[in-house]
Amino acid sequence: MPVRSVYWLMLAGVASLYLSSAALSKDNGSSNGDSDDGAASTAALPNIYLDLRTNYAKVPANTLSIGFSNPSLTGALATLRTLSGLTNSPTVQSLPALSSPAGQNISMDVPFTVDVSDRVSLYSGLTGSTSQSGTSDWSTFAVSSWNVGLQADLYEQNGGSIPTVTLQSTYTRSVPDSPLATTSFNNILEFDYALNKDETKGFLAGVQYTRIEVDSPRARIHPNFSGYVGGYYQWDNDWKFTGRVGVQSFGGAQLLNVTPFQPFTQPIVRLDLDRMDDNDNRLFGITAEIAWAPYLLAVRTPPAMV
Repeated sequence: MPVRSVYWLMLAGVASLYLSSAALSKDNGSSNGDSDDGAASTAALPNIYLDLRTNYAKVPANTLSIGFSNPSLTGALATLRTLSGLTNSPTVQSLPALSSPAGQNISMDVPFTVDVSDRVSLYSGLTGSTSQSGTSDWSTFAVSSWNVGLQADLYEQNGGSIPTVTLQSTYTRSVPDSPLATTSFNNILEFDYALNKDETKGFLAGVQYTRIEVDSPRARIHPNFSGYVGGYYQWDNDWKFTGRVGVQSFGGAQLLNVTPFQPFTQPIVRLDLDRMDDNDNRLFGITAEIAWAPYLLAVRTPPAMV
């Protein structure tokens, strides 16, 4: 079965489990009399979040970095689409290599998240972006992709000795306005070992696997794999710092018989500073991600939270 089909089946399975649990909750509430119906219906309603993330990424020449998130990848794919135009030239076969200029990218993500239970969240959203490479002007800001995904706690520590295990899986589809429309599958498996009952400090470890499929047979992007360790600490004033240090290994990208982006293995660091509320929901956050060559900065400001 294709990976894309498996992903949609997984999302449908999680949604079906939630709908079943909501129906059971409503049935249980109806047996307690009319006075409990309103409370039961209110309890069955999930939490809903609307976030806004602003990202800036800068990528040096001849570099394509995926990292922990997508902003740098968005800018690099814009460069890849520019390079694909060169492959239409009859002289491309004589070129020893294609050189990609340095690039910048600004993007805004608007994810809509629904907490279907204490352990499972579903989300979907749009990304708009503008990019600039070499000496060219900035492109027009436009919607560049949409995504759907889920985050689920497969196991919760709850004061025990086994860490919380969380799976996050995201399907992203670029808006097909170019010959190199892409589909990406990003999966993160993270282990969170809390050091206290309130879970305000602890250690992290995880792995991330990203695969990108290009619609055109002229281009191929090999998978990216990252492994990391880290930790977090939350102060009494609800500010929370999280740090991750790891290594990413990228298989490179090809255009016909040339390889403008060579494979590499390099260290990567991600630093998060978040302001939380009393229910451990993020109100505001700043993320800095630094790799051996590229870097990015993301400011996360959720404008509405229900």
